[in-house]
Amino acid sequence: MGNESGERVEHAGDVESTKPSAADVPFPRAVRSFVTRAGRVTTGQARALTDLGPRYLLAFDPNTPDLVATCAASASAQGKQYEKTVLEIGFGMGAATAHIAGVQPDTLFIGCEVHEPGVGALLKSMGEQNLDNIRILQHDAVEVLASMIAPASLDGIHIFFPDPWHKKRHNKRRLIQPAFVRELASRLKPGGYIHCATDWQPYAEQMLVVLGEESLLANSAETYAQKPDYRPLTKFELRGLKLGHGVWDLVFHRV
Repeated sequence: MGNESGERVEHAGDVESTKPSAADVPFPRAVRSFVTRAGRVTTGQARALTDLGPRYLLAFDPNTPDLVATCAASASAQGKQYEKTVLEIGFGMGAATAHIAGVQPDTLFIGCEVHEPGVGALLKSMGEQNLDNIRILQHDAVEVLASMIAPASLDGIHIFFPDPWHKKRHNKRRLIQPAFVRELASRLKPGGYIHCATDWQPYAEQMLVVLGEESLLANSAETYAQKPDYRPLTKFELRGLKLGHGVWDLVFHRV
């Protein structure tokens, strides 16, 4: 995911503008929630990984079929109780995650990100801001969702600025596809929400179609939603807005 790193490709002009249909974009069996990116772990990030990793990093374990319940039990043993649990898929460098966790201290955020500098950056922010309501899996969120997230266990799912795969021949690699959206929706409690955001209009249009065709979900707006107050403007997003790029938020609720 590329929500804050600034490393993904800027808008290319080779995507056809015709509105997509969910049927036009098959769900590839090997879809992943991430794109492999180069990056160097800074000294501060490495220190955070060493010092805070043992406390806040969770291991990928297919034998843990209800990660939300496991996290709740662990928090309870420490005398803490969270009102809600939100899964974030691909948090980039973690600035938005840390901000949201700071303004919603009664919510536990479980973030999936494979990019080690991003994991280190979020842990560093957690230490600096004294945040205790974030847990991190450095693993592909598609596998985490399939193996470790029980049905109807999440209150929310955040997917901010996933890689848009600009070229039409690569659209099938996009994360938001019908089969994956069905899995996402099934993991939500009734009334839970999926919040997606993108700065690439053709992907926004595809998201609107795919999410809108999922019978387990209902759109919170007629089309695109107003940006919820809890989602901050990232550095990557601010740069895009200055260049005249749009940003589209979509918020759907589990019926």
